[in-house]
Amino acid sequence: MSNDGELEALYPFLHGRRQDPGRLQAALLGSVTEKARDSRDTNERFFTEQAPLLVTIARVMADCFRANGRLLAMGNGGSSCDAAHVTVEFVHPVTAGRPPLPAINLTADIAQITAVGNDVGIEHIFARQIGALGCTGDVVVGLSTSGNSANLLAGFAKAREMGLATVGFAGGDGGRMQAGGLVDHCLVVPSRSIHRIQECHVAAYHIIWDLVHTLLADDRGSAMTRKASA
Repeated sequence: MSNDGELEALYPFLHGRRQDPGRLQAALLGSVTEKARDSRDTNERFFTEQAPLLVTIARVMADCFRANGRLLAMGNGGSSCDAAHVTVEFVHPVTAGRPPLPAINLTADIAQITAVGNDVGIEHIFARQIGALGCTGDVVVGLSTSGNSANLLAGFAKAREMGLATVGFAGGDGGRMQAGGLVDHCLVVPSRSIHRIQECHVAAYHIIWDLVHTLLADDRGSAMTRKASA
């Protein structure tokens, strides 16, 4: 909330009194307006600043898929849901006429994650999978609102060791993901709000997905021509 009065209206029990229904309703409506405005402003700033990088990342991924590579995605908590979301977008495209592309959600195998986490430490859960599953030409994508998740940084380090392309999604100042030099391309949302950061991340990977298919459209056309003439 923007001031102490609004905070007190929403949380009067912290000040020893009950909520006033009228003030509460006004404060709630004001909160909706303020948060929606902040979301729009953050989104506009992010995409204005990051548009060229979004195109670069889409080209990296398109080149990966052209070479029969795969996308490997990782994240923790809410960002693990984003890792799942981005992979299903590529494997199961919702737009007619766009073919599935290979993507692996590194947060999906609970037995693998708990085994590695229990035996050698949670910071190794992604690095172990990348070491076992990653192949030349693959792209590793990691999402972290802070940019400081130790297991993502370890995963990026393993990917760098293997010569894989890396793409990071972060917020704030990008954290260690931005500063550590392990990520080839890092999208940073200029906000400290986890919600605003995640909102931009979702929109960003939806846009990247669309750009990748646009970049691959000519390749699909060539493949269909070859198939028809065979």
